[in-house]
Amino acid sequence: MVPDVSTGSDSRGLIAYLFGPGRRDEHTNPHIVAAWDMAGAPDPGRDPAATYSQLARRLDHHVDLRTRELGGKKPPQHVWHCPVRTAPGDRYLSDAEWAEVARRVVHATGIAPNGDEKACRWIAVRHADDHIHIMATTVRADGRRPRTHQDGRRAQAECRRIETEFGLRRLKSGDLTAPRTPTGAERAKAERQGQTVTARQWLRERAYAVAAAVHNEADYFTVLQSLGIKVKTRLGPETGDVIGYSLAAPGDTNSAGEPVWYGGSKLAPDLSINRLREHLPDQEMTDRPRYAADPAEPWEHTITAIQMAHSVLDSDDDAAAQGHLAAFGDALYNIASSTSGPHRAELRAAAMAFNRARRSATRADHQAATALRQAATELAYASNEPGGLAIALLFATVHLARAAATWHEQRGHEQQAAAAEEAFLHLHAGYQQAAAPALAELAHRTPRAATASRFEQDVRAALPDHADRILTDPTWTALTTTLAQAETAGHNLRRLLTEVSAQRELDSAERPAEVLNWRIAAQPNRRTQAARRQSAINGTSVRSATPHPPATPVTTRPEERSRHR
Repeated sequence: MVPDVSTGSDSRGLIAYLFGPGRRDEHTNPHIVAAWDMAGAPDPGRDPAATYSQLARRLDHHVDLRTRELGGKKPPQHVWHCPVRTAPGDRYLSDAEWAEVARRVVHATGIAPNGDEKACRWIAVRHADDHIHIMATTVRADGRRPRTHQDGRRAQAECRRIETEFGLRRLKSGDLTAPRTPTGAERAKAERQGQTVTARQWLRERAYAVAAAVHNEADYFTVLQSLGIKVKTRLGPETGDVIGYSLAAPGDTNSAGEPVWYGGSKLAPDLSINRLREHLPDQEMTDRPRYAADPAEPWEHTITAIQMAHSVLDSDDDAAAQGHLAAFGDALYNIASSTSGPHRAELRAAAMAFNRARRSATRADHQAATALRQAATELAYASNEPGGLAIALLFATVHLARAAATWHEQRGHEQQAAAAEEAFLHLHAGYQQAAAPALAELAHRTPRAATASRFEQDVRAALPDHADRILTDPTWTALTTTLAQAETAGHNLRRLLTEVSAQRELDSAERPAEVLNWRIAAQPNRRTQAARRQSAINGTSVRSATPHPPATPVTTRPEERSRHR
């Protein structure tokens, strides 16, 4: 059961919608199921003796009476509106059950506490099987405003109790950090245009993807415009600085042919200009990062940063952990955009799913996650992935997504935990698609028997407690090829095995050889590192001096840019 509290200033306009035919003639039998006074609330849906407009005006007069009594002191946003909808698959409630729901919600939110004779006037209108609309005017009989602090959170809590008592599907509790859901009008518009998502959702995904890839605020707006998205900034009257912005999807217009604008904070809380600035560098202070001549570097840096993020989630620093979750959300977009292959669709889905897990009521320490964010941004500009490093990175994201789900679950963040779990499932599916052929290829190139036997001795010497499980793992033959590559790259295998096994415990790993394979694949090439150091000593640059152009964000293909045209 989903409540959605909002406020406005047009009581008659809301009544006109509630009792009208609907935007698609979907309001088949609009009628009042509960009110502050059922005898005193005329019901436009049940009185054929008068025209609709007459009854609508009469009802508005009764509901909004207290506001008019104030004369010229009419408060702003005095209309309180709360649709309450059952979840898909739930049984349909009777009018009497919906009446109880309405009375409990207005009591819980402070609109009309039980027994309060001076409470706000309200009505609950049902015009469909699966939901009601509760409307109230927030002026009490004594002229005071109701105590509606955190009314959305209180409505959610009451709906969780109602679900249990009514035997309905129990939904995840929220913490008011979720982005706004599309309105019925937005969904209907998308359906008419043959789109699977609304303009609000489309813009949100593009904004997240661009914010993950750019270096500063100016680039953010520039890349959005390059995708055909209209950008409108709001400037401060004195400083002329940007204090807000709005976006409009290509071709998305209202009935007057004007662009339909969505403010950044209306797309998602962390897309407001202030939240973006918390993790985007200051425009004037930004030096564009140098880009590695070695294509492996961005992937290695991102893997290391994700492994560090896993450790932060195990710590007691919730602010740093929340900062790393936000950065991980950015990283997922850039990983998907930098990856090729059929599993890319799963990575895109994971990035979108994780958006709900990237924020909570815990304030994020974005500075603590600078390493992960910088590594992910560097990856967005990488030319291509160097072999198995992309799969090693994907392997690391699978485990971090599962850790994120656990972190949120331990703190009672139900919606975020469910979103992180959904992202985990997409990442795991993507990993399996990518890893299966790669592991088969490694197994096909297994070294000679004598070399494999020597590697077996190394495993028994370095990891005696895990050796039997590693050597009987079906992916052991693939691991022997990776060990041979690591040895060629200059690693001491026994030392390397000890180091990578200490990154995280192996006891819970179903396939410890597979875990070790991707941990070892993520290790830097020691011979290449030595060459870099020698080049630095000789004064030779090992990095490219020419910056890459801004990356094209994930999920943005040329054919998608015209979705609203």
